[in-house]
Amino acid sequence: MKFRFIIIAAAALTLSSCSDWLNEALDITPSDRFSPAAVWSSEANADRYLLGLYNFIKENNGTVGGDSNLATFWDAYSDIIKSNSWNQYNHPYNSGFCQGAWNGHDAGVFECWSDCYTRIRRCNEFLRDVTVKGPSISDDYAVTRSAEMRCIRAYIYLKLMKIYGKCIIRDAVDGPEQNDKALATPDEVWDFIEDDLRFAGSNIRKSQPRGRITRAYAWGLLSKAALYAERWDLVIEAADSCEAYGGTLDPSYDNVFADIDSPELLLTFQFVQNKLTHRADVFFRPLGDGAEDGKHPGANVYAVFGPTSELVDSYEMADGTPFDTLCFNTGVDPYANRDPRFYSTILYNGAQWEGRTIETFVSADTTVFKHGKDKIVEFNTSGAAGSTVTGYYLKKFITEDQTGWEKYGSDHFAIVMRFAEVVLNKAEAYAQNGDFDNAYLELNRIRGRVHMPDKAGADLATAMADIKHERMVELAGEGQRFWDLRRWKDAVGVINEKNFHGCWITKKTDGSFSYKKVSCDGKGLTHTFLDSYYAFSLPLTEINNNNAISPSDNNPGW
Repeated sequence: MKFRFIIIAAAALTLSSCSDWLNEALDITPSDRFSPAAVWSSEANADRYLLGLYNFIKENNGTVGGDSNLATFWDAYSDIIKSNSWNQYNHPYNSGFCQGAWNGHDAGVFECWSDCYTRIRRCNEFLRDVTVKGPSISDDYAVTRSAEMRCIRAYIYLKLMKIYGKCIIRDAVDGPEQNDKALATPDEVWDFIEDDLRFAGSNIRKSQPRGRITRAYAWGLLSKAALYAERWDLVIEAADSCEAYGGTLDPSYDNVFADIDSPELLLTFQFVQNKLTHRADVFFRPLGDGAEDGKHPGANVYAVFGPTSELVDSYEMADGTPFDTLCFNTGVDPYANRDPRFYSTILYNGAQWEGRTIETFVSADTTVFKHGKDKIVEFNTSGAAGSTVTGYYLKKFITEDQTGWEKYGSDHFAIVMRFAEVVLNKAEAYAQNGDFDNAYLELNRIRGRVHMPDKAGADLATAMADIKHERMVELAGEGQRFWDLRRWKDAVGVINEKNFHGCWITKKTDGSFSYKKVSCDGKGLTHTFLDSYYAFSLPLTEINNNNAISPSDNNPGW
């Protein structure tokens, strides 16, 4: 089952089969200014209010399109993607993880408390008013749209739990007299999210137009929420329900990122050049694409995000054996015969791209030339490097040979959730339940799709190591890695006081290459991730203004 959004105005609007509806939708009063009477005067108006709330999902999807400048590209906070910018383009990926970047006042760059509760109030207003709908609103419409809204509300609460680990449940429209309300227990919040998503998964119309949250997505989201809640049986149940309502793997891994109609995509956002766009091409494309002899001469290419060696070296050989950096000293091409997902995800020195060869090397003889057209430079804190600092570029969310982005912006679709993530959720839940046969059955569904050999194991440590590896390479660049590291409580060990790496490639005078693994973080810099970062500080404003919460209710370390 596949569902897509086409966003055309300031609010998120979906593509309808009715062109008249779409044309009308381009010229509407902003949905946050609708009165209840106006909202419930027709199903079309109620839709506009609802679809404005879909924008929250768009803003937080963690890949392209969440912000036009990719300021919420979550994987760049982890070990697998390096931003070459210190703090340009509103990118805090490096400066944000310096010691002292967070304090006990709020969640820093992840702060979302006020925004989340503003959106929750709008969800609750919709759910309140739909019960007193006008005569033009059908009962079927009221039920299915309420189910969609409850799915969105659950999505918002899941974000609160991911950031803070605790929150207040506000399940109805309240006023000043309800200002003082205590924090719910984590179990109470997870119960609330589960109830919303069960309702959504059972009450959304079985056949939804394109662009709508569906039963498959609602159950897929429940599998994700249950993973964070460590409710393993619920993860499995929700994943099974997602599959029952149409979740499936695309036989082609490449097709998942090339075709918005891929059957694997549970929820996507579509963009339109010159109407609503993002800047993935500017930030992801290799530097040489904008060179005079490239296909987009003169185009601004900032080449900001680069996969690290931590990711690149994790892609196994095609026979399933681990990649060994010792090959750097043997004259063997380190990029040959790798996991097929490597070639779908990474642009590397020697890769073929838009009719040319990627060149991320420096020259051994600088009297002839200094570097290849795609360049590699050392990271520094004085600005943006302007090219890769790792030796690699990310391929997933740019379209080869596409034009128009130079002038009109990028329109590659954003993936909110795909079924492969749900399968990996299920594999992890089976492993945590001690059912290693079924854990590997699910894991090998993912590996088998790209013709990688099966894995096997009979203990939790082995199974989790394999699942963690598979999530990293399968979902690379899709906004999962940073949150996975926090969820597993691995982030301190992986990130804190660590350097991440790139590959410094030198083209020798005989035309061959030498390879050296180097830090891509700049001299004297390491990343910071403290135990307290597993649950960020509640906002000081909430603690001060809510008499039912005290400073002692804040998370440890704040």
